Amino acid sequence: MKFKMAPNSLFAVLLRSPWWISMAIALVFGSAALALLPEPYRVMGAMGGFPFVGIGLVALWQQMRLPSEKRCAAVLGAVSRMNWPEFSRLLQHGFAQQGYEVKQAHGAVDFELTRAGATTLVAARRWKAARHGEEALQALHGAAQSRGASHCLYIAIGDLSANAHSFAKRNQVQLMQGPALALLLKDAHLPA
Repeated sequence: MKFKMAPNSLFAVLLRSPWWISMAIALVFGSAALALLPEPYRVMGAMGGFPFVGIGLVALWQQMRLPSEKRCAAVLGAVSRMNWPEFSRLLQHGFAQQGYEVKQAHGAVDFELTRAGATTLVAARRWKAARHGEEALQALHGAAQSRGASHCLYIAIGDLSANAHSFAKRNQVQLMQGPALALLLKDAHLPA
């Protein structure tokens, strides 16, 4: 059984927050335990802050891997000027770098990614649209259901409508925008 953390649990929220917040909570927890608990229990009480240290270290590791704001802007600017064949090649290279077997697909799906027995369908052809509605996400989700795919991923640099966000959340359609797209393309050689 695969463990999945509740999206609004304390630790999930801390993983999405700056790393130093978890470290500050651990420091406050430890300091309060040392100051308020009787002598025999102080060390054990202070150890209650260790999970926050662990979460802070994981968050730090994740945040260190993210590209800088300058790199994100450069990547998004470059991909917004590309045509589909150029962008498609970059995506294929980025997914291959992450260990996926990449196959081109047709219709509502642009790529079929396979790794460790799981299949992810990707829709990216409308990446430059200024506004994305839920129709494209519905088509992707329908294709994933009909093909028995484990996951589906929608790539966009423009905004998604409220309905599209709601649909993605309800149907577990993963969205790749901004920093996540820049992370996928971090090693790509982009045109100036």
